[in-house]
Amino acid sequence: MEAKKREYSDHLFVLIICGGGGTRLWPRSRKKTPKQFINLLGEKTLFEQTIERARNLVPDERIFVVTNMDYVDEIIAQGKLSLKNIFAEPQARNTALAMVAGAAIIDKVDPQALIINMWSDHLISPLEEFTANALLAARVAFGRDLLVTVGLKPTFPHTGLGYIHAGEKLTEFKNDEVFKVKEFKEKPDLIQAKEFVKSGDYYWNTGMFTWSSQAFIKSCERKAPKLAEALKKIRSAWGQGDEKKIIDEVYAQAEDISIDFALAEKADNLALVPASFSWSDVGSWQVIYDVGQKDKNGNMIIQLGGKGEIYNVDSKQNLVQFSDRLIALVGVENLVVIDTPDALLVCQKDKAQDVKKIVEILKEKGKKEYL
Repeated sequence: MEAKKREYSDHLFVLIICGGGGTRLWPRSRKKTPKQFINLLGEKTLFEQTIERARNLVPDERIFVVTNMDYVDEIIAQGKLSLKNIFAEPQARNTALAMVAGAAIIDKVDPQALIINMWSDHLISPLEEFTANALLAARVAFGRDLLVTVGLKPTFPHTGLGYIHAGEKLTEFKNDEVFKVKEFKEKPDLIQAKEFVKSGDYYWNTGMFTWSSQAFIKSCERKAPKLAEALKKIRSAWGQGDEKKIIDEVYAQAEDISIDFALAEKADNLALVPASFSWSDVGSWQVIYDVGQKDKNGNMIIQLGGKGEIYNVDSKQNLVQFSDRLIALVGVENLVVIDTPDALLVCQKDKAQDVKKIVEILKEKGKKEYL
């Protein structure tokens, strides 16, 4: 048992997917510094927390990041990673190709690689529970033709997340909870979501997949041949003189598609490890409020600068984030107030998803300086 543990851990890699703009978290999240690189909760950035989780699993030389050209400097500054471990995509092509590119590079480094895929903008705690779940998923994937996902038991009928339908328990893992996956279900309506939660057989899809590079390649060959071909081309080109030309061609021809649609929903070799950690994809200011600490009046106050002050008269259940300005609240409830040097957001908490509409308006008006 100990020998097998050493064997799988010697081939363990972490691949961090670091894209996305976080438009629902405007005006803090901007194109040049999206949500994963900013201090949202008065603590470490989401990317810094992701790197911490990765380092708890593997050494730095086995942490790889797939991102875009604009974020490379920020990744090096916050993550202290080597440039050779960062793959900058020539253009955005969604999560399927990002995972393919990462797997291609890691497989070239180690054809026996076992890859834990992580996202740079998730909020996860505690670290110990996450580590235990991630290592269990790695043990399940090691030496098997399995794609392993970590799913979270739903606590309410969420319509903004995908769901995983768990089947029978895999008996070979006697001491651990590991299930065969029946199917993936994309974001449901409220009636469906309520049915999923009531059944007890569904889990929220966190998108945290673990697989051996060989199992992933074979699965792509069977269910997503275009991805398999892209992986083969990137793997062959990586480290060669013409790598940029070939990778640019691969990205120019590739479909813009998520890993869920491209592979997970088609695969018949999926296993599920239930998560024992708390998790959020931090998709809006409402989520920030939900996960943060509040005062006795239900207000969540996050001061990021040293000069600002806040005064509150009969105001409750508000989220306020500010730096160096004086903020005064009088008799208001359930508001989001985000104060930045060049833009101020005020909205109802239950309308926080609509912040992205402001970003769309700014794009239409050509207000690039606010994006």
